Amino acid sequence: MSMTVYQDAFNIEPDISYLNHAAVSPWAIRTQQAVATFAHENATSGATNYLSWMRVEKDLRLKLAQLLGLENSDEIALAKSTSEALSIIAYGIDWQPGDEVLICDQEFPSNRIVWESLASRGVTLRIVPVTDNDPAESICAAISPATRLISVSSVQYASGLRTKLLSLSAACKQSNILLCVDAIQSLGALPFDQTEIDADFIVADGHKWLMAAEGLALLYVKREHIPKLSLHQFGWHMVEAKGAYDKHTWEPALDATRFECGSPNMLGIHALHASLGLLLEIGIDNIEQALSAKVDYLIEQLEAIEGVRILSPKARDIRAGIVTFTAVQKESSELYAELMKQKVICANRGGGVRFSPHFYTPNESMDRAIEILKRLLSA
Repeated sequence: MSMTVYQDAFNIEPDISYLNHAAVSPWAIRTQQAVATFAHENATSGATNYLSWMRVEKDLRLKLAQLLGLENSDEIALAKSTSEALSIIAYGIDWQPGDEVLICDQEFPSNRIVWESLASRGVTLRIVPVTDNDPAESICAAISPATRLISVSSVQYASGLRTKLLSLSAACKQSNILLCVDAIQSLGALPFDQTEIDADFIVADGHKWLMAAEGLALLYVKREHIPKLSLHQFGWHMVEAKGAYDKHTWEPALDATRFECGSPNMLGIHALHASLGLLLEIGIDNIEQALSAKVDYLIEQLEAIEGVRILSPKARDIRAGIVTFTAVQKESSELYAELMKQKVICANRGGGVRFSPHFYTPNESMDRAIEILKRLLSA
């Protein structure tokens, strides 16, 4: 499928080369319009249309389930962020002193700090060095009888290294270990089939490759774990009998909404509903194919520049939408700052400059970034 038609779905200023989708994505035009419509309704009629807003919320849950390859949304909860979703999991598990959590040494702080915080409960965090570009193999080799949970990013934020989730899941099942997947760097960019991966928990915020607003995240909890996770947040929204305000007894919802204590983020819901609708309309398989071609192009252009070294994996089966590189001519933080001044929007991560296009990114925008990079390195 040609992605050219979908370039018109976005409105990035022509003098900006936006290569920072692994941080915060621009919104599609339809997402902007959905939020504008929602804001107009709030300003002109308040909550008159709240029932229709609830239908958008329900449909968003179904779309998130579809994104994971699931048929219904019973296991889907909405959190404020990836960090909150991870905290709900970490403090819901009935840990025993001596239990161990494994992560790899490339994880974003969100997927480290929360597990470190469990030390007061007698839980040990072991950080496993990744060897041979294979987080799954490295982590599997580190499993011990004390290992209770493995938490791993589907794609590492700095290098773009992809985790082989199927092999990791198989190892977890064999040893009765819980698997938690931080999918924030893959959902919206790469296919994710939970029916095959069979993770116990999945978390992901919506503001990166899903191209929506900050402040709304996916929390997936496998059905068998929903009643087992202890609750630490309580309110009107997490009960089974929602809307029965005069009822003086209550019980937690039977589905994953029990992890949502209060009022939903309706603005964020409208944004994510619109952006996710666009992505599903295009098809995640098509998006992966188009994005891979963008990454091929960037790698080819960067490798042609003298002194540039690519830190990200180049093989298609272990990479995603991230290309991180260094240049011998300039220190990475200095190069990053100079690129940003020239409106090449990127990031300084993992000891290098990180470019992260999306499926719709015009080649002309990448060409502009490459030409600016060449000028900066030759100055």
